[in-house]
Amino acid sequence: MREMSTLSHQHHHVLVLQLILLLPLLHLVVPGTPAAAVKFSDVLASGRNVSDGDVLVSPGGSFTLGFFSPAGATTRRRYLGIWFSVSPDAAVHWVANRDHALNDTSGTLTLTDAGVLLLLDGSGKVVWSSSTTAPPSATTSAAARLLDSGNLVVHGQGSGTALWQSFDYPTNTLLPGMKIGKNRWTGAEWYLLSWRSPADPSPGSYRYVTDGDEALPENVVLDGNGTEVYRTGVWNGRRFNGVPEMASFADMFSFQLTVSPGEVTYGYVAKAGAPFSRVVVTDDGVVRRLVWDAATRAWKTFFQAPGDSCDSYAKCGAFGLCDSNAGATSICRCVKGFSPASPAEWSMREYSGGCRRDVALDCSTDGFAVLRGVKLPDTRNASVDMGVKLDECRARCVANCSCVAYAAADLSGGGCIMWTKPFVDLRFIDNGQDIYQRLAKSETGNLT
Repeated sequence: MREMSTLSHQHHHVLVLQLILLLPLLHLVVPGTPAAAVKFSDVLASGRNVSDGDVLVSPGGSFTLGFFSPAGATTRRRYLGIWFSVSPDAAVHWVANRDHALNDTSGTLTLTDAGVLLLLDGSGKVVWSSSTTAPPSATTSAAARLLDSGNLVVHGQGSGTALWQSFDYPTNTLLPGMKIGKNRWTGAEWYLLSWRSPADPSPGSYRYVTDGDEALPENVVLDGNGTEVYRTGVWNGRRFNGVPEMASFADMFSFQLTVSPGEVTYGYVAKAGAPFSRVVVTDDGVVRRLVWDAATRAWKTFFQAPGDSCDSYAKCGAFGLCDSNAGATSICRCVKGFSPASPAEWSMREYSGGCRRDVALDCSTDGFAVLRGVKLPDTRNASVDMGVKLDECRARCVANCSCVAYAAADLSGGGCIMWTKPFVDLRFIDNGQDIYQRLAKSETGNLT
């Protein structure tokens, strides 16, 4: 009995120490939470609940799940979310009930024996639920666990397979280990959807998606009408062609682009020792990569797009070339062998009409001029063959009278992209790639 008493006494001290360590954390990250938050665990067992004021904390303390009110909100709407525990601005990366805010602090999260998470209001009405297609026998006595990755995962008893996980239902944030893209077999898609405003996590107008129907995927931002407003440029084997900044933080993260019969997805993994990070699409359609600086206790912006006027999709129209280093009145110009389709519009800085060819082509005598250091144009009107090298790519373009340009698909010179229609969204960029455009022989006299 004395030994049991001693063990109980030691266990009591451990719990008290955990409570003391976590209380300051709660004070930082749970805006609007009642002071009497008492539940600290990474697991929610079936039949139990998390009430407003209680939290789940991942084993290493990296992430917290609980109820919150957005900073700056004018009403006391309550949401169930997961946020970075270290962040004093309560950086929420996932919200369960973004479509159905609670009006008071009576909300409760519970888990059924079938492995379904239910968010209930004070009257017992379900305002949000997860889902599972697993057979009942596999989900008896299920448990939900908040991991140090920020992922909330539901497992059945004795099952190593996740019945449901929050990473499959992203909101506006991409974390290491998550992915966006498409399951080609089921048609399921994963994408980031912005908040309506910084104080309102309900669905906003901008989506950040992996456009993966082509052999060379890229990430794009779409507005509420489905109109493309920004693209990263295609994957070139190491990074997205239009995001040279990726090379500067490759020591922290490994970028993962998966193209297979089953899926086309993009994600990233944090390397050992890397700080906390997140990729966020904001309510005004800006994509930011944010990295936590522990020394200043602040999020640092490592990348932001659109970053300048040339990042606006198809800024200079067909066969237009954007140069952010040019003067404000000459940011757009036409590629070699082309002139503005409407000089009057261009004089008014309206470039969307693009450019038209100065001299008609003659398929048998045409040549090619190289344009170096660019973000390659949109490839949706292009053909891609990853099985050939640049020399073969050129030969194919020469033989196809409809081919207007070609380029290597990756930085090693492998793969072939051929454009047979007017190309758009071409711009100069640091560490860009080369594109070879078809021109009439008479225009330069010495074409390659």
